[in-house]
Order: sequence, then C-alpha cells, then structure tokens
Amino acid sequence: MARMIFPNLPVSDIRKATGFYTALGFAKDPRFSNEQCSAITVADNITIMLLEKQMYEGFLGEGGTAHLNSAAKEVLNCLSCDSAEEVDDLVAKAEAAGGSVYLPAKEQMPGMYGASIADPDGHVWELLWMSPEAVEAASAQNAAAGQG
Repeated sequence: MARMIFPNLPVSDIRKATGFYTALGFAKDPRFSNEQCSAITVADNITIMLLEKQMYEGFLGEGGTAHLNSAAKEVLNCLSCDSAEEVDDLVAKAEAAGGSVYLPAKEQMPGMYGASIADPDGHVWELLWMSPEAVEAASAQNAAAGQG
C-alpha cells in the first residue's frame, strides 16, 4: 500500500473552510466527513483533514491549543503544480474563495515558479511548478558535486 499523508488543519468554520478547498478543485470525501470535519482529497495519497477547533484540540496533548490566523507559522505546506499556469489559476481561485495571497507568484529561481496562498484560517500553502529540465539539470549538478 502506498504511503499517504493526512495534514490535519484546525478551522474556525467547517463550512467556510470546506467551501474554500472545494473551490480550488479538490473533492470532499463524505465517507470521512461530518459536522465537525471534512476530508478533502487533493490526490490519491493526500487528504487534508479540516477539523473544527474543538475537535482538533481533542487530538492534542493536555494543554495543547490550536492557533488560528496567527502571524506565527509552524508549517508551510507545499503542493506541486503541473504548470506555471496552474499556479496562477489556483491563486485566482483561492482569492475568489475567501483566501488571500501570502506571497505573490514569481520565478523563484530558473525553472521554478511559485506563489503562496493562505486559506481563511491562515494556513499557508506554497504552490510550486518546477520545469522537468531544471530538475534534471539540478540533479546532474548535484551528482557531479557528489551530493546526489
């Protein structure tokens, strides 16, 4: 069985959060969703678990609390895109669905194009496209330098 990842994100409003992620083109999986949580399928092996704050805190150790819309960021999730155009498309969809641009789109280095968006609860997602040629060139350069 392929390894899967389930990022768990605390949210203040499950309907608003679910609407944001489905507006990006991801699907809600009703099998693992209820009034307090939504399972959002991003890819075959990636499902975002949106959890109302109280439910999320039930998974934390004693005294653990969820921080919503905080300036402090503990994790930046990165989602690969098939093209630079898909990066721009997801940024536009995020803004239209109540999210915001965290970092505007730009060429980050030759062959890499990305942007960062924040969902309505402040969770940041990097959106990144890498040209296959740039990846191959970097791999060859690292191998030649003995880093591969």
